[in-house]
Amino acid sequence: MTARSGPLAGLLVADFSRVLAGPLASMFLGDLGATVVKVERPGTGDDTREWGPPFVGTMSTYFAAVNRNKRSVTLDLADEADQALARELCRRADVVLENFVAGRLAAFGLDAAAVLRENPRAVYCSISGFGSGPGAGLPGYDFVVQAVGGLMSLTGPADGPGTKVGVAIVDVVTGLHAVIGVLAALRERDRTGLGQHIEVNLLSSLLASLVNQASAFVNGAKVPRAMGNRHPSIAPYETVATADAPLVLAVGNDRQFVRLCEAIGRADLAGDPRFDRNSGRVTHREELVAELERTLHSGTAAHWASLLQAAGVPCGPVNALDDAIALATTLGLAPVVTLAGDPGPALSTVANPIRLSRTPVDYACGPPELGRDDAAIRAWLAS
Repeated sequence: MTARSGPLAGLLVADFSRVLAGPLASMFLGDLGATVVKVERPGTGDDTREWGPPFVGTMSTYFAAVNRNKRSVTLDLADEADQALARELCRRADVVLENFVAGRLAAFGLDAAAVLRENPRAVYCSISGFGSGPGAGLPGYDFVVQAVGGLMSLTGPADGPGTKVGVAIVDVVTGLHAVIGVLAALRERDRTGLGQHIEVNLLSSLLASLVNQASAFVNGAKVPRAMGNRHPSIAPYETVATADAPLVLAVGNDRQFVRLCEAIGRADLAGDPRFDRNSGRVTHREELVAELERTLHSGTAAHWASLLQAAGVPCGPVNALDDAIALATTLGLAPVVTLAGDPGPALSTVANPIRLSRTPVDYACGPPELGRDDAAIRAWLAS
């Protein structure tokens, strides 16, 4: 296997996961230098290979989003010879990732208990929808978890139905939690020489990600509800109308509120006893927003954003994705990386957001075509 560079160089990840949470986790490990072997079903591979349009060549852009820096081998786990190769891969691996239905991998000798018996140094990470208890048999789909986990009840207009977030955010967060767990277990292995079994699930990851909203509930407050773009505890922290488009204001403290008022020529609002403290602004939010919009209607969102940013007030327009990528580019964040096809056409990928000063992220290869590395990996496992 070709050596990689990066802080995780020398580690081998056996990736039996598919769709989003697991592949995102393994991609981040690959970005940091681990060698990732993605195990896929012969003929079809990861479900997301066909989740399009859009496509780049024959590959869906969905699959391309979370599968760079990997090798692809096709193994039929119902075939005894391929099972043996899969077990050998796990025996050699530092990390094993999977998101199969609970109990499914035990039939192939690839469950955590079996792998850790053969390879006590392995870090084995299982990703599920609802954990390994009574909910083990429930299918874990991000959209469903957003609904049953309470996120949709907090998202959307206050007087409308619950709304999902525009991306599979629970899968994304769960994948990042998986990476954190894997890195922690690897550090523990450095001390003890032993791996362990990690479990992460979508529902728990979502609940942990509700942070202040969840804390307010579990400490005895009312059940939170959707407030549109408003913040339950801070004001003004929402979208406000201007002459042409909405503007986001994220005024997090009294000093910023004073700067806002001075910048728009409404110093009187900062001295109003209803608004001079955040608690009062939350209580009198409707009156405050009405006063702000009365003034902001005299200029465009771009005008006010420029003026307020110069004054140190957190704010911004509601950008579409093209404008967001353009902004990141202007700020020198290099948000897009173009990778050569292997084979196939070149494709672009959103850059890994982690910046390391000595061991930077490495974009060794683009997402693999199904079974691209079959011959090489099968030969290596058989050797």
